[in-house]
Order: sequence, then C-alpha cells, then structure tokens
Amino acid sequence: MKSPKATRPYMPGYGIPEKKQGLLPWTWAEQRLKKSHNYWISTVKPDGSPHSMVIWGLWIDNAFFFSTGAKSRKGRNLAQNPRCVIATEKAEEAVVLEGTAAPIADRTTLAKFARLYQKKYKWDMSSFSEPVYVFRPESGFGLYEKKFMGTATRWQF
Repeated sequence: MKSPKATRPYMPGYGIPEKKQGLLPWTWAEQRLKKSHNYWISTVKPDGSPHSMVIWGLWIDNAFFFSTGAKSRKGRNLAQNPRCVIATEKAEEAVVLEGTAAPIADRTTLAKFARLYQKKYKWDMSSFSEPVYVFRPESGFGLYEKKFMGTATRWQF
C-alpha cells in the first residue's frame, strides 16, 4: 500500500494553518500504531448510540488486527455495522482511524496473528475460538499535542 494522502483536518475555529508544511508523515502514525499496547475501539450499537472499549491488537501489513468475543458488545455491534474507529492509547500523540472491520477466516493469517500476538502480549491465541477481525482504515487523523497547530494531519486512504 502506498502512503495515504495527507492534508489538514477540517477544524474551524482552531487556527490550523492551510499550508502543507508540517504535516505528519504516515510513518509517524505507523510507529504509534505498532508500539501502542492498548487501543480504543468505538463501535455503533443497534440503536445508533456509540460504544467505546479498550482492546489489544496488532498493526500488521497496513491493517489493524484484533479479537473480541462474538457475544461481547463490540462483537454484536460489528456484526450489525462493521464501521468503527480505532485509536492509539496516547492522546498526546493520537492516531485515530476510521474504517471497517470484518472477521477473518484465513488460517495462514490467523496463525500469523496468533504468533505475533503471543510475542507482543504473552497471551496464547492459537486455540482461541472467538473471531479475529481485520480493520482497514479509510481515513485517519494524527494529532501531536506539543506541535498541535502546525502538525494536525488528516490522512485519506
């Protein structure tokens, strides 16, 4: 995948410059997506109200992989509406991605996920029977608190 297109986010009233100088590179976001230990997922309940929860996951090959119980609130929400938001744990160096999640069934991908998950979290997923999802971003935001005004970035995939 080539790097997503970087532009300024639409943030009226914040004084964000229009110039492209200072935009965060996609590599900045990928570093945070790989290093984050905890992530936030926001899904949509059947009545349209939001639901956010902390999850563990992995950024692999330009996508985010995670697991959740099929009967959990997250799992039930995703079964009805695959649109969701994934965000890294550090708000002062935030990466927020909007996209869709879908369960995966490919055994090779599941084995890779289990191996890398074990390495990162010391948690054996090889016999886990709940769904593993792949989240593919459509747009995203990078917000670096120390240089917020000059670096606020929106990525379009």
